[in-house]
Amino acid sequence: MISDRAGNYLVKIAKDSIKYYLENGKKLEKPADYPIELDENLGVFVTLNKNFRLRGCIGYPEPIMPAIDATMEAAVSAAVNDPRFPEVSIIEFDDLDFEVTVLTKPEMIVVAHPNQYFDEIEIGRDGLIIQKGFAKGLLLPQVATENKFDTEEFLEQTCMKAGISADSWMDESCDVYKFQGQIFK
Repeated sequence: MISDRAGNYLVKIAKDSIKYYLENGKKLEKPADYPIELDENLGVFVTLNKNFRLRGCIGYPEPIMPAIDATMEAAVSAAVNDPRFPEVSIIEFDDLDFEVTVLTKPEMIVVAHPNQYFDEIEIGRDGLIIQKGFAKGLLLPQVATENKFDTEEFLEQTCMKAGISADSWMDESCDVYKFQGQIFK
C-alpha cells in the first residue's frame, strides 16, 4: 500500500502527463520531486471518465516498473491508445475525471471446484484477471461495485473481457487471479 500523499501525487502526474502530451505531442519528463515510495515497482491503471462514462483505461497489471513511470505511461496510453475510444482531445481535457488504481501483485486462486471461487472472491475488494491460453481479461475491483455485479457476473464479465465465453471460468484450463487496488481520484 502507498500513502495518500503518494496516491494523490500519481493522480496529479497522470493529469500533467496527459495535458503535456496533448499540448506538445511528446512525453513529459519525470519530475525530480516525486515521493520516493513511487520508485517501487507496482501495477497501476489509469482510468479516464467523462460525464460519468468510461473514456479510457490502460495500465500494467504486473509490477514491472516503478509506479511513477507506470502511471505516466498508462495515463498517456489511456488518453490516446485505448482501442475502444478515439484519442482524447485537448478541448475535452477539462471535462475528464482522473482515477489511478495501484494494484497488489495478482495471485492465482487455486480451487478444487469452480464453486469455491464464490468463497475466495470478495466484491468491492478484489479485482480479477482470467487467462485461458493467450486470452486474458482484467477487471478492476471498482468495476464490480459500479455495475452491481455479484461474484458470478464478475467472473463472467472478466471472461468476456478476455474474449472467451462467459462460462470459461468453470473450465479447469482457465486460470483465475485476484488482486486488490488502492483507488485515488
